[in-house]
Amino acid sequence: MPVARTTFPAYSRLETGSPLRLAIPGGRTGAEAAIASEADIRKGLTENLARLWRYGLVLSRQRDVADDLVQQTCVRALERGGQFEQGTRLDRWLFSILHSIWLNEIRSRKVRQGAGFAAPEEALVFDGARDTETHVMANQVLRQVDALPEAQRSAVFLAYVEGLSYREVADVLAIPIGTVMSRLAAARATLSGAISDEGRQ
Repeated sequence: MPVARTTFPAYSRLETGSPLRLAIPGGRTGAEAAIASEADIRKGLTENLARLWRYGLVLSRQRDVADDLVQQTCVRALERGGQFEQGTRLDRWLFSILHSIWLNEIRSRKVRQGAGFAAPEEALVFDGARDTETHVMANQVLRQVDALPEAQRSAVFLAYVEGLSYREVADVLAIPIGTVMSRLAAARATLSGAISDEGRQ
């Protein structure tokens, strides 16, 4: 069963005027307008939509579920804007929200993981600003990461594709930094073997 849909349409791209951008409501009034950081949060959401969608895709392996996860993240971030600490990384906070929503969906059995990962080229479609070497490395990781257990897959994506520090990954996943290091070490061993095998073929 897919993630319960919000009032916003599904989306997977960033065209101007698309439902993706419309998922970030504007023109708030009253108590909500009193939140000093709300404008920054809305701006940050727009800037990070692609990264959030890609993380949702890595977690769920389903484009429609990734759409829903991002929409719910947008809504929750705006509702809880007062909890964001000015001066900290907004992208890390948004990743944490999305990951929490994903775990809640899994626990409540509202979502079933897909059987396979979407094409790496699709997951990287938003990365035009990345240099060629980084893009190739990220592509290799995404081609192999689907074979990893979800716990390792999340850590690998956040650390090696998104470039978060171990501490930031630990904060997003709400686990000790030692656990992050253990998961990454195990994942590196698996990925190293998989990439070596691919190179010999």
